[in-house]
Amino acid sequence: MSLRLYNTLTRSKEAFEPLDPNNVRMYVCGPTVYDYAHIGNARPAIVFDVLFRLLRHIYGPEHVTYVRNITDIDDKINARALELRGERNVDVLEVVRELTERTYAVYQQDVAALGNLPPTFMPRATEHVPQMIAMIRTLIDAGLAYEAEGHVLFDVAKKADYGKLSRRPLDEMIAGARVDVAPYKREAMDFVLWKPSDSTTPGWESPWGRGRPGWHIECSSMIEAAMGETIDIHGGGIDLVFPHHENEIAQSEGAHHGHPLARFWMHNGFLNVEGEKMSKSLGNFVTIHELLEDWPGDVLRFNMLRAHYRQPMDWTLAGMKESWATLERWYDVAEAVSAPRIGEGLLAALSDDLNTPLAIAELHKASLQELGGGLMLLGFNPMSERLASKKAVNKVEIARAIEARNAARKAKNFKESDRIRDELLAQGIQLKDGPEGTTWEVKR
Repeated sequence: MSLRLYNTLTRSKEAFEPLDPNNVRMYVCGPTVYDYAHIGNARPAIVFDVLFRLLRHIYGPEHVTYVRNITDIDDKINARALELRGERNVDVLEVVRELTERTYAVYQQDVAALGNLPPTFMPRATEHVPQMIAMIRTLIDAGLAYEAEGHVLFDVAKKADYGKLSRRPLDEMIAGARVDVAPYKREAMDFVLWKPSDSTTPGWESPWGRGRPGWHIECSSMIEAAMGETIDIHGGGIDLVFPHHENEIAQSEGAHHGHPLARFWMHNGFLNVEGEKMSKSLGNFVTIHELLEDWPGDVLRFNMLRAHYRQPMDWTLAGMKESWATLERWYDVAEAVSAPRIGEGLLAALSDDLNTPLAIAELHKASLQELGGGLMLLGFNPMSERLASKKAVNKVEIARAIEARNAARKAKNFKESDRIRDELLAQGIQLKDGPEGTTWEVKR
């Protein structure tokens, strides 16, 4: 059974043949660790974990290398670190390390709770600055980059096929890249490889003065250090196609005599919440960490896999409830399976560009042995984890119920107030009345 994957570079499904079946190599852009990751960030973590598991199943666990980087140097990180430092007389780089270590520790816990295997390697950008400087020097020597006012920029005009991944017209690329208007640039599209750091910004010594790397060069350098010039699969969210992945291609091919950076480019679609784009201004911005306080990680994972990874997804409360109900039914019967096996239908679905909706449909008609094996291949383990260990909590619904109970008590309708209390208790929510009002807790 051959594996077929959609390649963003060619806009088509292609049969996947690794360069070396004994060393299948995949890289996925990881988190920028300055704040908790939102539920949209969970999508690539889950999607490419399923692909990682499938590749391990096909080629053997010892023959698959999965790298997911950690971006721990970035302007957003720097800004947050300066806020945290305040008036303290400490090196801002020390604060950056404290911030990124703490944030990444939470990210690791969160994605593990979603059932994801740890990648083979998780390189940090700050540990690869010498490799970034070396790659930038190579690009300068090749005539593909230039120094200007303490910056080093990639000369896009020197890359004849620039834009081959995103296939955008030049004016759209300029708008999409949100390019800085800077007098030291030769052309608007030229992007930063290295930029100067002032006394309040983390920096490293380089041939171009004290500074720090641009975002795009980080991934190119970490890929080269971990897996060489050309890898089999490069993944990430659809928002990274341009400019990030386009610029990675330009840098890496420029530094490696035209050798391709990746043979397959894979991208997951956007995620909305209750039909709207997720944003803090709309009040629907939700982190993985917050959701895990109220829902089992398996439910979040299952809900994510109900949509095909390349399609836009609407994350809804109703969908999560349906996902929980389905998993509960399956876990009740699958946990006792002593000899799980992978069904051909499920394997065929996953081998067709990770068609997880079809894979789930196959599980609905699978035998008990195939149900257990299929769940395990998808990253679930009914033998060791029970959904009943955690109650789902809808804080909005609870608040409304408490408000209705308070209104009933004020009207002296104690029968109704008791009914609401008992109904919540049956759902595992225990109310406590006190001088400051009514509070609640999940009854374990």
